[in-house]
Amino acid sequence: MTPPPEGWAEAWQHTWDELEDTLVGDRALRIAALLDAVEAVVAPGSAPTVLDLGCGTGTVTRRLLSRLPAARVVALDVDPVLLTIAAATFAGDERVRLARADLRDPAWIAAVPDAPVDAVVTATALHWLPEATVARLYRDLAPMVRPGGVFAHAEQMPLDAPRLASAFAGLDGRRHPATAARLHAWDAWWARAAQDPLLAAAGDERRAIFPTSYPTEEFSPPAAWHLASLTAAGFAEASVTWRSGHAAVVTALR
Repeated sequence: MTPPPEGWAEAWQHTWDELEDTLVGDRALRIAALLDAVEAVVAPGSAPTVLDLGCGTGTVTRRLLSRLPAARVVALDVDPVLLTIAAATFAGDERVRLARADLRDPAWIAAVPDAPVDAVVTATALHWLPEATVARLYRDLAPMVRPGGVFAHAEQMPLDAPRLASAFAGLDGRRHPATAARLHAWDAWWARAAQDPLLAAAGDERRAIFPTSYPTEEFSPPAAWHLASLTAAGFAEASVTWRSGHAAVVTALR
């Protein structure tokens, strides 16, 4: 395969950031809070091994390495288009190893021979998976994280107080584009990617994995579900470490 021209990966990173900022309110704050959870737990000056689940183009990994330059990251995803962009982004960076695996398949853990890891991070990715799969994934992760290590998950986690939930949903509606506009932005990005010859082969592979460009159903339970599932899976403790309305970061210690 011909290497992409200089600036190709960075251009796609820019458009992906624009898309995700449209789709995800307070995205920069979520990611910062996610990395705070890692930085709070790993030893200062250490070189932690971090697993980035559902890494996409490498958004979180890039920011993690900016914050913790000595870290080593296993960045895992199933999407061949996003992984193609990530591969070009991190080409030559020995701190990053990309892994392709489907979290819906329990055999995904074979893609991470680096276990146990010091930290696992995931941002706005697990809502693509059904409830039973997320619960099983937490059970998969517990033995993969070293004792004292950390798991941090940034996602939509609706408030479980009805009137507050309604109030914050209204605020989100006033601040951010409507659902139809978000879906249009999503479809437009993927249509643009389909026109890039360097993503053509990956696009063919993606269509064999995902029957539609966006799931018809998403799993976004309250934070309490995540806390209970993480402790049941074997994590020693878990708590909400950041929240803004329906957006939250849940952090668990092994």
